[in-house]
Amino acid sequence: MKTGIDSYCYHRYFGEVYPDQKPVRKRWTFHDFVKRAVELRVDGVSLESCFFERFDAGYLADMKASLDARKLERVLAWGHPNGLEAGRSEKAWRDMNALIPKARHLGADIMRIVASSLMFRHEPHAPQIKAVVKMLKHSVKIARDHGVVLALENHIDYSSTEIYEILERVGSDHLRVNFDTGNTLRLMEDPVAAARRLGPYTVATHTKDVDACRHVAPEEWYFFSSVPVGTGLIDMPGVVLALKAAGYTGVLAVETDHHKDHQDEDKLVAQSIAYLKKLLRQLKAD
Repeated sequence: MKTGIDSYCYHRYFGEVYPDQKPVRKRWTFHDFVKRAVELRVDGVSLESCFFERFDAGYLADMKASLDARKLERVLAWGHPNGLEAGRSEKAWRDMNALIPKARHLGADIMRIVASSLMFRHEPHAPQIKAVVKMLKHSVKIARDHGVVLALENHIDYSSTEIYEILERVGSDHLRVNFDTGNTLRLMEDPVAAARRLGPYTVATHTKDVDACRHVAPEEWYFFSSVPVGTGLIDMPGVVLALKAAGYTGVLAVETDHHKDHQDEDKLVAQSIAYLKKLLRQLKAD
């Protein structure tokens, strides 16, 4: 396994500031993010399409050239914040399908997708899953034709068992999993058990650690907020061992969202990468 960063870690730098956060003075471009990834000596990046300036072939080719020059593996990430909206948004579905061929312009053969979000998690899931499966059965054909694997994230919407159900019902090698370690706990799942269940289908990760916030109401999604990997409630060695046992050899891409106690996201990312590199060295030695 290797280390990486999802660009959502720096969402404030790309202009998305939560109500309780302060904006940063300098806005980043894609190249600023890549520069920081290189400084941190990671192996790969996950690029949130919501922060792209454009989607024309020239812009994507420029991004590809920059990533190629630095030998960075990459995942194109689509779906923030609500994805397919529990299978209800035809517009989101069309937008997702239109982006699939463009993944290859970026040099990416994995595209992370989102079926739903916490907005819909308290509504009945069976109708949602039925609608999502119907959409994805068409989308995987587009992915197959363009040599892309769609990686469905557990996005504070569906449990690992429900994600597995979606995979089974779609029934395509071009639908796999983007496993988010922290979002398991936000649905009150055992992260290690979820990693064992979805590990055989995982092609990308959001390697996120979280901790409880005493000053936040438990029903808020950010009651479990981001902390440096290895310092929170996630049994990260257990999760990584479960992924390793399942044969996962891809990138452990650090992702953060709401930062506990307003921690500096760049320091949080740097500490997380250092921890993961140490953990991977230890696992290799063992």
